[in-house]
Amino acid sequence: MDYRKYGEAVYIRMDRGDEIISCVLDVCGKENIKSATFSGIGGCSEASIQTFIPATNTFETQTLQGMLELVSLTGNVITDDRGVYFHHTHAVFSFKDGEQHRIAAGHIRSITVLYTAEIELRPVVGGDIRRKYDPETGTGFWNFG
Repeated sequence: MDYRKYGEAVYIRMDRGDEIISCVLDVCGKENIKSATFSGIGGCSEASIQTFIPATNTFETQTLQGMLELVSLTGNVITDDRGVYFHHTHAVFSFKDGEQHRIAAGHIRSITVLYTAEIELRPVVGGDIRRKYDPETGTGFWNFG
């Protein structure tokens, strides 16, 4: 992984074997970014996609492997009151299944880079968005207070 800061934005290039979410969180820590949004594209080898099931308050996880085109990645990073980082990330992947082209999308747990991934990280300017824990779903949401 390598990155550069230009103006307020941070541009991250990830290489074979890098895990996208951990790299984004690592850059946030190194640059003292407490809340941000990010987007990106790339070529990946593995993705762990989750779907939240409200009836059971759990996530179902599907793992994709092979040549995965990361068509769209969008997410955010926030911290809680202790400074712990959390991400909320969604992505769309295209891939071949035999002779068919398929698409899979959802909430992301992890993504491993096959060739490269290019991410634009945009820190929140003029304030911080924190994490507010929601006991009903067991997840966290944006807290502006």
